[in-house]
Amino acid sequence: MDYIVSTPCGQLRGCAGSVPGTVAYKGIRYATAGRWEYPQQVKAWEGTYDATAYGACSYQPRAFYNEEENLKKIFYYNEFRKGETYTYSEDCLFLNVFTPEGVPADAKLPVLVYIHGGGFTGGCGHEKHFDGPVWPAKGIIGVTINYRLGPMGFVTLPELEAEQGGFAGNYGLHDQLCAIRWVRRNIAAFGGDPDNITIMGQSAGAMSVQQHLLSPLSQGLFRRAVLSSGGGASKLMPSPKKETAQAFWTACMKNAGCDSLAAFRALSPEKLFEVWQQTRKDTKGGNCFPVADGRFVTGASELGRDIPCMMGSTSEDMMPPILQSMAKSWCEGQSEKSYCWYFDRRLPGDDNGAWHSADLWYWFGTLANGWRPWEEKDHQLSELMVDYLMNFVKTGNPNGEGLPKWKRACPKCKQVLRLGEGETRMGKASMAKLVYPLLPNKAVGE
Repeated sequence: MDYIVSTPCGQLRGCAGSVPGTVAYKGIRYATAGRWEYPQQVKAWEGTYDATAYGACSYQPRAFYNEEENLKKIFYYNEFRKGETYTYSEDCLFLNVFTPEGVPADAKLPVLVYIHGGGFTGGCGHEKHFDGPVWPAKGIIGVTINYRLGPMGFVTLPELEAEQGGFAGNYGLHDQLCAIRWVRRNIAAFGGDPDNITIMGQSAGAMSVQQHLLSPLSQGLFRRAVLSSGGGASKLMPSPKKETAQAFWTACMKNAGCDSLAAFRALSPEKLFEVWQQTRKDTKGGNCFPVADGRFVTGASELGRDIPCMMGSTSEDMMPPILQSMAKSWCEGQSEKSYCWYFDRRLPGDDNGAWHSADLWYWFGTLANGWRPWEEKDHQLSELMVDYLMNFVKTGNPNGEGLPKWKRACPKCKQVLRLGEGETRMGKASMAKLVYPLLPNKAVGE
């Protein structure tokens, strides 16, 4: 069957999705950008675009070594990437669209745009747990995106400010913004509703979602937000000051032996990552986080507070008590339009429990892509979580017929929705119990 759609950019050819009755349009170029330049949205292409294979991922540390030999990172490799092949490039601004088969262009289905995590230094939109979400089978159009990572996406320098009109940095966040804008312009051609978009992310992806909620540049582009194991736009995790970030990247440029921005821009990707990582060790800093640039990240605290949210974390997360407290506090401040969860399913196959990112298999409904000896309980839990998510994307309320009641978060409510080992119900997440996983946690994030 020939899966062709006509978009404002031109025609696209997709392929059958991995979930029966769905179609995948892979590797769609949504923008172009030179190194440390803001992205320019793709408005048109010639001929019929071949969207049958995933596009390149952003350069990241794992692009320069054999993952099987890096034992410090082997857990996530075995979980999400083992046996897969990935291409890395600076030309990485691609997204993927997953739709129901035969959906008419005027269907106006709700849209869920997913922003991957990985500490702003790793990941892509088509690892195993993202490859073929079940969402289209539930009447939702899914989108996953790539964006620039590490020193490709978060360098900021005075020289760049001078070149770019007084603002620099956060290129990875601008990539995400450009992707959302591309979706709004084109998604109707796939049967989606550009005025009914939800953005979702996990870990650094959730931090990104929170930045979009608070950024004046992102206002009006989406209706709802879902944040898993992330966030942090608070006093506990403030965005680095522009001056601090610029001092670090100036040190990187010096350590690279570059006496000009042009020379620094001309470094090979491998050398750039090498210098960045060495300077991090020398200075004990330099994480590639969103920086307070006064344009995208302004420090605003009230923007986005009228957007309904779902937010939660896992029992063996990276910082379990902190992330769960952040999730509950954020939801409580969303004017009673938000819902908080706590995931504690101990995944079968090892003794690592509900580690950071463990819930993604369930939200995407992609258990079949994993190596684990899933049990009937896991499939039932995934179906339930997908139903909650789909209801929220459609209406802003996760509740539905046959689902245990999920009560909204409020300052006086101490309970959250418990998902996992026990019965799905409203209950408390013990802060004392969440402290222990900080010590033996093997899945510490990418």
